[in-house]
Amino acid sequence: MLRPGGAEESAQRPPRRVRSPVRESAARPTAPDGSRASARLSLACLLLLLLLLTLPARVDTSWWYIGALGARVICDNIPGLVSRQRQLCQRYPDIMRSVGEGAREWIRECQHQFRHHRWNCTTLDRDHTVFGRVMLRSSREAAFVYAISSAGVVHAITRACSQGELSVCSCDPYTRGRHHDQRGDFDWGGCSDNIHYGVRFAKAFVDAKEKRLKDARALMNLHNNRCGRTAVRRFLKLECKCHGVSGSCTLRTCWRALSDFRRTGDYLRRRYDGAVQVTATQDGANFTAARQGYRRATRTDLVYFDNSPDYCVLDKAAGSLGTAGRVCSKTSKGTDGCEIMCCGRGYDTTRVTRVTQCECKFHWCCAVRCKECRNTVDVHTCKAPKKAEWLDQT
Repeated sequence: MLRPGGAEESAQRPPRRVRSPVRESAARPTAPDGSRASARLSLACLLLLLLLLTLPARVDTSWWYIGALGARVICDNIPGLVSRQRQLCQRYPDIMRSVGEGAREWIRECQHQFRHHRWNCTTLDRDHTVFGRVMLRSSREAAFVYAISSAGVVHAITRACSQGELSVCSCDPYTRGRHHDQRGDFDWGGCSDNIHYGVRFAKAFVDAKEKRLKDARALMNLHNNRCGRTAVRRFLKLECKCHGVSGSCTLRTCWRALSDFRRTGDYLRRRYDGAVQVTATQDGANFTAARQGYRRATRTDLVYFDNSPDYCVLDKAAGSLGTAGRVCSKTSKGTDGCEIMCCGRGYDTTRVTRVTQCECKFHWCCAVRCKECRNTVDVHTCKAPKKAEWLDQT
């Protein structure tokens, strides 16, 4: 049997001189083979435990990183893709460019929605996980990110289809014939945005990883992904063109169009505020309320398992970047106010002079001339925590 350390021991042990059995036993009593092996095994286990304690927990990479690649989407080089996602990437490279554009769009929207909060959807440069360890926790923030990322893919692919950028899809083929709304009858015409294809591809691509895992976190992610997809469909709008004498609108031609992605972001942000804390059922197929008296989650609710950290100080384990140095409002009582943003640590004030263009006038023809205006303002930034407090969190 090969024992831990055996190869190294045999390589480093000097050759032993042959002695008589009597003198050998008198000079150095030998331990039984069983106790020697047990000691070596205990030492190996201790070293392995120390190694595991010093290694950081693995943070899975994600398809979200496609947004950082721009036009350089090479399927074999994208970290974090599962086999099904890689197959779709190789088969539909033009759609992957739309997925990358969608990723950049939803990240910008996420940062807009949380610009005045302690957690502000910060991404990490050259990090394949995009958000780092903060997504390891099954928190409200993770629920929002999964929902808006799924929505971003639907929005980008749907828009690309109707704009003729993709060879596999075009306008919505189901909007044909006559229909009616509150204003009366109309004819389907124009080019309706193909939301059906966008939802179908986003579901196949985004959900592929979660469908392989089949654990409680995967169930949570799948639910929030679906919430994001349905949010885009929720804000489809009907646009019409009137036909008739003097624009009387006796006849109308209508089509369905995507709303601005900001409406989807605003809606999902409200869902974040009202997210429902749940636990998975014993069979792992559904959710139940986390505590007695909590309301049950519906299909449109974002769901989460774990409470969020406070994001006040740098905490590498939780993925919190802290709020030291963040700009805050001295007068606001909301989440952007210095009292809340700085977590009671206080703030520093710096007086800065900003130069802006003002009193712009149009001169014929054809130029706009402006003056330079200088404005001195006070900028308030959160103080860093005391050193001892910071060390406790790292």
